[in-house]
Formats: sequence, structure tokens, C-alpha cells
Amino acid sequence: MLNIVLVEPEIPQNTGNISRTCAATGIRLHLVEPLGFDISEKAVKRAGLDYWHLVDLHVWPSLDALFASEMPEDVWLATTKGAKSYVDPSVRFRDGCWLFFGKETKGLSEEFRLRFPDRCIRIPIRAEARCLNLSNAAAILAYEALRQTGFPGLLETGEMAGSVEP
Repeated sequence: MLNIVLVEPEIPQNTGNISRTCAATGIRLHLVEPLGFDISEKAVKRAGLDYWHLVDLHVWPSLDALFASEMPEDVWLATTKGAKSYVDPSVRFRDGCWLFFGKETKGLSEEFRLRFPDRCIRIPIRAEARCLNLSNAAAILAYEALRQTGFPGLLETGEMAGSVEP
């Protein structure tokens, strides 16, 4: 199972969009505190997140707590500062890998990036653009990881399969 980690996310809509991607794909979602919003049952119901029960959610008080408990080894850090693109041939996502994303205003800390310099990857964008929206970046990397691992457990065809002539 793939893992997405949001480190100190600030914008509830981004986390909501990412949680929906996780719900639809079976990717485990990890949130590292502090969070910039409330994820209590009451808040989730008020936001109308009717898919929330499908999210395999884990909340951690810190990155250190996550690493101490889960001991992730196959980590990838999404950052505009990464030396290589996520489509570089050396970037091979495997089942059980961990995709880390930083907070919307600051990204991942330099200290954390320097722990895994060869695992920092970027999504190509124009030089004039600061970055992509967090939920878009997470979806891009999630689906690339799913593609590389064969879309485990996901529907491979839609209801029109077989009814459309070549």
C-alpha cells in the first residue's frame, strides 16, 4: 500500500482533495501535526466529506513520531528544490513507498530535505511559477506511483469496456 504524508498541512480544502484521492485509490494518508484545521468527526460531517470513512488516516504529533513508529525506508520528498524530476528513470516507486509533501506556505524543511537529498523529486513547472497546488501535486505523484506499481486493487476498466468498437 502506498502512503501519502502531509507535513503540517494548512489548507483544509487541499487535505480534503488529497483525502478523496486516497479514499478512491486505497492510499494510506498520514497527517503530521500541527494541522491548520479541525478534523474532528463534527468538522468532517459539516464539510460534507461523505467518503471520509474510506480514508485510512493516521495522525502524527511529529515527523519523529512517524519515523519512530513506522520506520519508512522507501521515501520520496516532493519539493520544487529537487534535483530530479519524478519521471527520471532513477525514480522507481514501489508498493509501500512514502510520498512526503510539505505545508503550503513553506514546503518541506531544509533539514528534512537534507536527510534524503537523493530522494527529493520535483514536478516540472515554468520558472516563473512558484509551485503547483498541493492537492494537484499529490494527485500527480500518487497516480505515477500507482501506475508504476500496476494500479493494485483498482478498477482497470469502466462500464463501457467491450461496448466501444476499436
